[in-house]
Amino acid sequence: MTLFDLALKNIRRNMKNYSLYIGSTVFSILIYFTFATLKYSGDIGGMAEASKQIQAVMGASAFVLMVFVAIFIVYSNSFFMKKRKKEVALYSLLGVRKKSIGFLLFFENMVIGLVSLIIGVVLGFLLSRGLLSILLKLMGMEVVAGFTFSMDALINTCLVFFVIFLFTSLLGYRIIYRFKLIDLFHAEKKGEEIPRVRVITAIAGVASLAAAYYIALQDVLESEVWRLLGIGTPLAVIALTVLGSYLLFDSVLVYVLSVLKRNPRWAWKGLNLMTASQLLYRIRGNAKTLTIITVLSATTITAGGAVFGVYYNAEKDVQKMTPYTFMWEGQKQDIDPAIVESQTSFNSKLLRLPYDETEMEYAVIDESTFDELAKNLEWTDIQKLHRDEVFAIDGFYDERWSDKLESVTINDTDYPVAHFYEQAPFNTGTLGSTAIVVPDELYGDIQSEEKLVQAVQVSDYKKRADLSDKLAAATDNFSSRTADYKAVVESSGALLFVGSFLGLVFLVATGSIIFFKMMTEAEEDKSKYAVLHKIGVSNADMKKTIRGQIGIIFAVPLALGLIHGGVALASVSNLLSMNFLVPVIIWMAAYTLIYGIYYFATVRSFNKTIRREYMEG
Repeated sequence: MTLFDLALKNIRRNMKNYSLYIGSTVFSILIYFTFATLKYSGDIGGMAEASKQIQAVMGASAFVLMVFVAIFIVYSNSFFMKKRKKEVALYSLLGVRKKSIGFLLFFENMVIGLVSLIIGVVLGFLLSRGLLSILLKLMGMEVVAGFTFSMDALINTCLVFFVIFLFTSLLGYRIIYRFKLIDLFHAEKKGEEIPRVRVITAIAGVASLAAAYYIALQDVLESEVWRLLGIGTPLAVIALTVLGSYLLFDSVLVYVLSVLKRNPRWAWKGLNLMTASQLLYRIRGNAKTLTIITVLSATTITAGGAVFGVYYNAEKDVQKMTPYTFMWEGQKQDIDPAIVESQTSFNSKLLRLPYDETEMEYAVIDESTFDELAKNLEWTDIQKLHRDEVFAIDGFYDERWSDKLESVTINDTDYPVAHFYEQAPFNTGTLGSTAIVVPDELYGDIQSEEKLVQAVQVSDYKKRADLSDKLAAATDNFSSRTADYKAVVESSGALLFVGSFLGLVFLVATGSIIFFKMMTEAEEDKSKYAVLHKIGVSNADMKKTIRGQIGIIFAVPLALGLIHGGVALASVSNLLSMNFLVPVIIWMAAYTLIYGIYYFATVRSFNKTIRREYMEG
């Protein structure tokens, strides 16, 4: 039997152990190949405006994915190598040369990598049409996607992942030369260094997270920290968050578990003492891994939630800035009456008012025009003007950097602002964001150039792209909700597609890392559970203990990641003046659901490993 035959036999024998690793790798390759395919896609290349944007996003995303997958594969491979060190030691003890053992490990890893690569590319090709359809749907494009095969994408994917698998295979080859025989036999018993519990570091961990949250939730324009650190503030927040997360696992949770162990009323109830002892070791030994998982979860939740929030609010934001479907300066245009819901012609003048050391331009409309525009938009808060007062409008008003106009001087007379509207009843792209509403009598006395403006509301505005293009070519100072919505959805839809699938890859990787960790520890702890079985501990109690231990390992980094992500998204929401509550809840619920699937899969596999030990014993 050749080394290659032995490698294939070992792969078949360990397929259960490798299945999740292979599945995660295949999924990563599938997404990478899909991104590469979309980057070179002819369907997207035909869209002149969207093509460059999508290809740039896909190219950057593919690079991020490549780096992350490389780290994940190297990290995951180290778990399997640790698990197989005893097997390697047996080969060495039986007289097999180190060079031959190294080649055996090299062949195994390369075969697994190449099989994963083939499966990932094939699935990527088969699913590319569906994924492209999802992308086009998110971008609001009614284009039929076809099967596309890109040789450039294939070469790119094969080259990238061949290099990654070659690197991990060489690491496996070197392992036989890096350890002594006795180290290989006792590899499974070696854990990470156990740090001592210090109250000071526990307090420092809580303080770091509190400081990070405090800075993140500060107003950018008013915060002293932002003023001192400038663009370095986000880096300071990230550093404090990572440090606080690590100290939380390294000291805070260890301190809490230590206190619980010393409480006899809790410790001697059921298997709590064993649960606390094992969790103490696992959290201590896996503090770095749990920190990485927490940071990855927070990053995925923050990035995905922010993009989903922008996409979710796209229509609302466009409608606020462009409430009418079309608006332009000039005469009426020929539009099918069947689709017109309202059409208003009105006159507007331009007024320049002093502001600090400069002047600001305000569009001026009379009260009758304001009432008609507002009623077309179904406004309910329409107040009445008196002869000696005006209304002020600022569609971009933000209390953090905008001032409310309190009075206006027209024809050497001061008019107080009776009401300030923070939303415009016209398209800001045509009239600007600021305006003054004056009584009808006063409007005629204002000496300024007058322009005729058309405001049209049509049904199914999202489907009027052709009409929008036609009007844009025939009119001046044209603004279109159809065009604005299309532009926003195209950009945010592409980002949502990328963010969703990258987030899914990150989630699969983090779930797989915990799974690998827990299954490695199941192999180490199975003898302990066999002893418990022999002394009469019921299966129900052991399963309860396993569920509790694994639940803590899964739940703590998830909960901390959700909190980190929630604080970050609150900060982004405040900065962008958007309400992210609903999209964030949806995003977090989806993330938690998929994460929960990994928890149940890990509990099931852990129980099977333990049960197999004491059933055989």
